[in-house]
Amino acid sequence: MLSILASSDLPFLVMGRAGMDLYPHPPGTRIEEATNFSAELGGSSGNIAAALSRFEQPTWLATSVSNDAVGRFVVQQLANYGIATDLLHTLDGDVRTSLALAESRIENQQTVIYRNQAADFQMSVAHIEAIDFSRFRAVVVTGTCLTLEPSRAATLLALKRAKAAGVLTVLDLDYRPYSWQSASAALEVYQQAVECVDLLVGNDDEFGHMSGSYAQGEAYARSLALRNKWVIYKRGAQGSLAFAPQGPAIETGIYSVTALKPIGAGDAFLGGLLASLSRAEPFATALLQASACAAMVVARVGCAPAMPTLAELNEFQAAHSADQHPIGDL
Repeated sequence: MLSILASSDLPFLVMGRAGMDLYPHPPGTRIEEATNFSAELGGSSGNIAAALSRFEQPTWLATSVSNDAVGRFVVQQLANYGIATDLLHTLDGDVRTSLALAESRIENQQTVIYRNQAADFQMSVAHIEAIDFSRFRAVVVTGTCLTLEPSRAATLLALKRAKAAGVLTVLDLDYRPYSWQSASAALEVYQQAVECVDLLVGNDDEFGHMSGSYAQGEAYARSLALRNKWVIYKRGAQGSLAFAPQGPAIETGIYSVTALKPIGAGDAFLGGLLASLSRAEPFATALLQASACAAMVVARVGCAPAMPTLAELNEFQAAHSADQHPIGDL
């Protein structure tokens, strides 16, 4: 199924949150002590779209933004990255585009996200019904899209319609407990989404939640491969495990860098992985390149602007070695 990525020149469709990120300057400055900030494109889906676009992969973003200065900032930033906004909806009323303040520091790092009345949660079933999914090679969503209605129903419908159209479906679990009414409510919704997904990406905590026990997370991830799904189980500093419908598991290490901040790695990993697979790289190679992208982003200021180009990725890998080497080659 992943071969769709390399055999098609159709664009990616990323769905979900895009917002404004504010970073205190200089790096290391705490938010409450800052007098200067830089404004950048942010949000998990916005970051993934930026990563794909930086690798010259044609990318569209489906979301909603508020009809105000922050919403217009996001639209302009998406255009600057070359991300198509034809499926972006601008909304009037009390909804607001997400705003995040994030420190470029490791110790006691603070990120403050304003998500009250978030515009992206207003993505609706009507928006999805207007999309011709056959125009895309893959649909990429994050767990954030599933948190609230009407975005939840819209996202589940998008996955079903994309699957029916033969389009690769990708889910980054991105489970944030504080966003959900309860862990059990989240699990029920995630299980509906998983049924329509070809490729799942998550960390050990997220798969632990899906299995009902942290200790069973890896076993649950493995079991999904028996259901004809590709699964990437991220383990932080221990690297990642990848499970495929056929073939051995692949273990991939990380690239050690001096991190400037702890955020943005997951978005960079997924964007880098999909872009690498689109270049027809073997799965094991794609995992290493995704790991390199994650390392590069945590060592830079920002998330979307920190996403590397292919030339930067090649230069980084030529100068660095992963802590472990992949086992197997799918």
